[in-house]
Amino acid sequence: MPLPPKIKGCLSLVSDEQGYLKEGAPITDSTPYEVRRAQELNAQLGPKGTPEAVDLLCDLHNTTANMGMCLIFYSFDWIALHIYNYIQSKMTSAPVTAIQMDISETYSLESVGKHGIAIEVGPQPHGVTRADIFNLMKEAVDLTIECLQKLNSGKKHVLVFCEDTVLPRKHVKAICNCYCTLPTGSTFEGGKVEAYTLVKSVDYPRDPTTNNITAAIHPQLQDNDFKLLKPGDPIFLSFSGETVKHEGEELYPVFVNECAYYEKKIAFHLAKKVTVTFPSVSVKKVD
Repeated sequence: MPLPPKIKGCLSLVSDEQGYLKEGAPITDSTPYEVRRAQELNAQLGPKGTPEAVDLLCDLHNTTANMGMCLIFYSFDWIALHIYNYIQSKMTSAPVTAIQMDISETYSLESVGKHGIAIEVGPQPHGVTRADIFNLMKEAVDLTIECLQKLNSGKKHVLVFCEDTVLPRKHVKAICNCYCTLPTGSTFEGGKVEAYTLVKSVDYPRDPTTNNITAAIHPQLQDNDFKLLKPGDPIFLSFSGETVKHEGEELYPVFVNECAYYEKKIAFHLAKKVTVTFPSVSVKKVD
């Protein structure tokens, strides 16, 4: 199914967790493949931060953590929230959650587009194909394209906000300068959605001399992403049998025991649940 032509987009299986999209030295014969490929993608889909960048870029990820179907974005912008709400309302095969990564400067692939979303699905071990995980990802991609097609249906119109918008003025100005293609009088209803914002990351207990990990994720925490973690709840079980308990405020663990985070010294993230209001959008015909 081709992407709608009016809101340009890109669906990609390539990630950039190492930050290779940063501008760096010129490409040479000794340049690592990841750096070379990242700069090729930036040239093809961007350049990042320019008017030529694609309107929407969707980056597809699998995770070893029990995240289910999770959307990740770096700002609560109107396109991301409408797509999230659409997928959440249509998908019945799994719960759909969303996390906002509050990072001032990002280098992930989806950040190359004017708008970007990462879709994380798990748990799936590396090197293993699981039909259920594949089908979840396919359903999310199909619903994303379906949502974009609805936004792009009809003739060109100016996109405007309904009066009850609560977005900052700078976002209102940006969106009113955009073009959408809903039929005259059509409205995408706004509303409220629950999402999560990151608070902090937690590392594994380590030997102070060797810096080696000395404990594993506690069985009561393992596979319990998005379940409220209270003070005193077990989070680690040391290799000598001691339990390490959570201290501090009640928060939600995410990306618990993610394989790719070992090298980053992250056992899991802690997040808080928030309610986000997103605006209705309607259109009026351009004379």
